[in-house]
Amino acid sequence: MSKPQQPSVTRQGSNSTAVRHFNERRVLTVLRRLGEASKADLARHLNLTQNSVGQIIQALEQEGLVASTGRRMGQRGQPATLLHLDPHGACALGIKLGRRSIDILLVDFTGCVLKSRRYECLFPSPEEALALARRGMREIRRAIPVAQRKRLIGVGLALPLNMESWSEELEDSDGRSAAWRGYDMAEHLRAALDLPLLVENDGTAAAVAEMFHGHGRELDDFILVYINSSIGGGIVLDGDYRHGSNGYAGDIGLIPVPPSGLAHSRGRADGSSNSILLDRASGTSFIRHLRANGIEIVRAIDLHGIIRAHDDIVSEWVQDCAEALVMPLLSMARLLDIQAIILDGNMPRVLIESLLDRLRSLLSRIDSAGRPAPELRLGNSGNHAAALGAALLPLHSQHAQASVAATTLHRIHDTEAPGVN
Repeated sequence: MSKPQQPSVTRQGSNSTAVRHFNERRVLTVLRRLGEASKADLARHLNLTQNSVGQIIQALEQEGLVASTGRRMGQRGQPATLLHLDPHGACALGIKLGRRSIDILLVDFTGCVLKSRRYECLFPSPEEALALARRGMREIRRAIPVAQRKRLIGVGLALPLNMESWSEELEDSDGRSAAWRGYDMAEHLRAALDLPLLVENDGTAAAVAEMFHGHGRELDDFILVYINSSIGGGIVLDGDYRHGSNGYAGDIGLIPVPPSGLAHSRGRADGSSNSILLDRASGTSFIRHLRANGIEIVRAIDLHGIIRAHDDIVSEWVQDCAEALVMPLLSMARLLDIQAIILDGNMPRVLIESLLDRLRSLLSRIDSAGRPAPELRLGNSGNHAAALGAALLPLHSQHAQASVAATTLHRIHDTEAPGVN
């Protein structure tokens, strides 16, 4: 039997330094969320004294992460100086590797997209995907002004879970996805980088984008559902995204649902009478429905015209998709007690909006036993959600508030560190 470890002793000086760094991250998180704020605003939000906030701001200004944006006029007393994140404080690269495209983005410290590259490719091989990702990063890095290149702090990678899986559901008739079996894209990409690499599944990355640049500015607890060729999602609780013990948090595509009644519906290969959400609520299922009705898709851009010309056929799929989604979404909302469900996707906006309206209608008919139906909102990031979230991962890792567990720990330490708050 192993000997119990003795509890470690934390020195006061190191503890105070940890608390100071933690509070710096809290300040940056609030500024990212509010856009701009005075020292008094920050003190109220963070339950710190203005003196403590002033010291933190001074340190962040010296690091080039925070700058003054002017003064707030029209109030009593001396006009307050407003602070905001300095766009030049840091930048990061994001890569979204998908089954139909690869996106590379460069964002500044505020999350604004500075440069982007997009490569259309249907089920690329691992070698093709790696070559395109490296090519895009080289081109974008060359476009960064020399003086700013030292501010590039890392790379985020977003990719679907199990790229080699679900070839039948995603109509990989050529078997190209099989080449991904056992291939570790992160390992190969990391070997070609001189920067830290952070990796997340694409649904969680999309939730990170929403957390920083969408409804996450006002919501602490939400679920993001993201529909592209597949369907995925991410979970944000207490203002931070959830990775899950295996990285599968929010991966809703495999939730069992009743089979579809549409013409393109087909039984599962395992003989199961049920279906999975991926079969009914995905871009692939939408295209399959159009083809079953004699409508062929050559380019993604053609979808806009098809939706306008075939409203009745499109409405059939929207209804079926909403019926498949409604109970899984309601179950997650009840289980997690979240503030809202956000729907977004790499599909024409009008289609996502129509699906959102249909979901609201279905939810309004369900007996809620005295509890309000979850609020549904339209996402803000659209096509670039996963790539933007990937680019934000390094910024979040180095300059954002820590997780809830860390928050609780440091709140305890706050009471022990004199002069912090």
